[in-house]
This record gives sequence, structure tokens and C-alpha cells, in this order.
Amino acid sequence: MKNNHEKYSNDLQLVKRVTYWGMATNILLSLLKLGGGLLVGSVALIADGVHSFSDLFTDVVVLISNRAAKRPPDFNHPYGHGKFETIGSIIIGMVLLIIGGGVAYNAISSLIQQQVRFPGPLVVIIAATSVLLKEILFQITRKAAVKINSSSLYANAWHHRSDALSSIAVLIGGCLNLVGFGHGDQIAGMVVGLMVFAVAGKIIFEAFKELSEHALDEKLLAEIKDILDSHQKIDTWHQLRTRKIGPEFFVDMHILVDPEMSVGESHRLTVDVERKIANSVHLPINVLIHVEPNLDYE
Repeated sequence: MKNNHEKYSNDLQLVKRVTYWGMATNILLSLLKLGGGLLVGSVALIADGVHSFSDLFTDVVVLISNRAAKRPPDFNHPYGHGKFETIGSIIIGMVLLIIGGGVAYNAISSLIQQQVRFPGPLVVIIAATSVLLKEILFQITRKAAVKINSSSLYANAWHHRSDALSSIAVLIGGCLNLVGFGHGDQIAGMVVGLMVFAVAGKIIFEAFKELSEHALDEKLLAEIKDILDSHQKIDTWHQLRTRKIGPEFFVDMHILVDPEMSVGESHRLTVDVERKIANSVHLPINVLIHVEPNLDYE
């Protein structure tokens, strides 16, 4: 229990460290984009600034949901509090969905009204800076999310990536403006909105898969099945069930063994199977094994 508590504490500290860096960067970029966009009248840069500002909200969601999810199991939550992370991912996705839709709508409205804008080179400078900083944040946050298997932190990493991609669209739009294309800014804003909308859909879809008790992916299942099939003391197995709760995986199964096997030997067998599965998967995993006598044993 002490080791688990230390792991939860270390994971939470990593989440905080990465997220605080993200918050500081998002504040800087939000001020640059919103201020620059208002100064030169760039729809795309203002839209990108709103996107960056929304990152601040999702950073807070990540901190709250991870703090709740990392609490150890208790009497009322014997499987832990991992679902809070999934709920956090859904909140992030919903925020992105609203922002993406709003940004795309405003840009399309401006195009329909045939508004022409030439914001100037400031848009290109700010957008290029944003691409660099947000891509660095994406790589750092994604690495941390994979390390601790955090779905909400992973969703936030992709929020950073979507911000970087949207800034690329703003950068291209700004370059088109510089060569005389008056609708480049609005087209960039529309692309930003649609990209954010698409990322939101992916995050929400993955979160609902987890909430619906979706099984582990085929690769992990195949590894578990190979361990069961290759173990010399397991005659056969059935009722293999898997699911993901926050950062942890849960696996339960029935194995059939020699009916003459002692209780002590069957216990050592289950411990061995659990160890092999944990070593193979390399992720936080809880394995429950029900041992049955193989009445057809010869």
C-alpha cells in the first residue's frame, strides 16, 4: 500500500509540474495572440488566442481530475477513483467542441460577408512562435501522459497539439495575406475551428469508450492470451474479461487446472500468471484469477 501511495504521489507531482509549465505558456500565448489579433484586426489570430486561453481551463481540469483519480481505493470506491480522469477528458473534449464550432462559424460568416483583411506580418511572427512553443509542450505532456498512463493528461497533450496545428493554419493564412490574398485570414480561422472540432470529437469518443467498459486493445489481449495458452500448468481458460478505469487496467479470467492440484500450488500458479501478465503489459494492471478443476483432465 505504501508503494502504491508513493506512486500516486509521484504521478501527481509529474502532472502538476507539466501542467504548470503548460499554464504559464498558455497565459503568455493567449496575451500575445489576443492582443496582437485585436491590434491588427486578425480574425484567425483572435480565434487562435481564444483556443490558447481555453487551454488554461483544461489545464485546471487536468489538475483537478488527476488529483481525484490518484486517490487510493476506499470502501465506497474499491476499484479506485480512475473514472474521474475519464470525466476530465470528456470536459476537455466538450470545451474544445464548443470553441471549435464557434471559431469556424465566425470565420465562415466573415467569408460569406466578403470581408477582406490584411493584418500584416505581426500575425506570422506570433503564429510561428506559437507553433514552436505548443509543439514542445505537446511532446513534453504526451511523454508524461504515456509514462503514468493518464487519459486526461493525454487529452491535454492533444489540446496542445491542436493549438500548434491551428497556429500553423494561422501562419499559412498570414503568409497568404502578405502576398495579397485578402481572405487568407478568414480561411485560416475556419481551418482552426474545424481542426479543434475534430480533435474534440476524438477525445470524447475515446473517453466514452472507457466509460462504457470497453475491452483492452487487441495487442494487449493477444499478449495475455499467449501467456495463458503457453503456461504448462493451465489446461484451458475462459471468461477472459478486461476493462480500463482511469490509468489502470483490470483483468479477470477463469483457468482450468489438474483437479489434484493443491490449494497452495494453485495459489502459486495464479501469482505466477499475474506476474507474467504484469511484466508483459508494462502498465498498471490488476489481475483476478478464478481457479477451476478440469474435470476432463487425463
